[in-house]
Amino acid sequence: MKFMRPLLIILVLSFVSLACLNSGTPDTPGEILFSDDFSNTDKKWDQADTASALTDYYNDAYRIVIKEANSDAWSNPNKESFTDVEIEVDAIKNAGPDDNDFGIICRYTDVSKFYYAVISSDGYYGIMKMTGNGGNPIENESMLESDKIIQGSAKNHIRFDCVGSTLTLYVNSTQIAQQTDTEYTEGNVGLLAGTFDTVGTDILFDNFVVFKP
Repeated sequence: MKFMRPLLIILVLSFVSLACLNSGTPDTPGEILFSDDFSNTDKKWDQADTASALTDYYNDAYRIVIKEANSDAWSNPNKESFTDVEIEVDAIKNAGPDDNDFGIICRYTDVSKFYYAVISSDGYYGIMKMTGNGGNPIENESMLESDKIIQGSAKNHIRFDCVGSTLTLYVNSTQIAQQTDTEYTEGNVGLLAGTFDTVGTDILFDNFVVFKP
């Protein structure tokens, strides 16, 4: 089991308007509400380089690098608020430890109020809730292991559905987790990456799409 950070160091590198997602089946997505293949550095996503983290466009992808241990950084596109959504993205470990986490945000309203679904390069996953006490798995004490996650530097296709009170995580077209929570109902979408004890998590994201079911 992979236990989450006892104290989450929040590294927020952008503040933008709200957005939220809706879900469908893996093979029959609905209307596209927002998409970005990151080939155009049009500043829809932030470009920041601090002592703690880097977020920027890189080789037709979007890159998040974490420079501190036990830390997360994330970025949100400049979009309006959504409610129900299905979000998909391709993610590759560009460098750094396999002991990491990275994934998709939905219903983001501020630094202490959003849901996110993450996987790790050593095969773990979690559906998480950010609160004023940091981020923790919903209904579990730790991240869990799945053989559907391709470990190491391989590409994984991640999908996170936020529909009503149901939160569902798919990896490589297979559902691996589902949880329910009623507190957050709308907000922005985004991307997130983090470290545990070893610094240097470096993740590339591509083909980010938000669907209406």
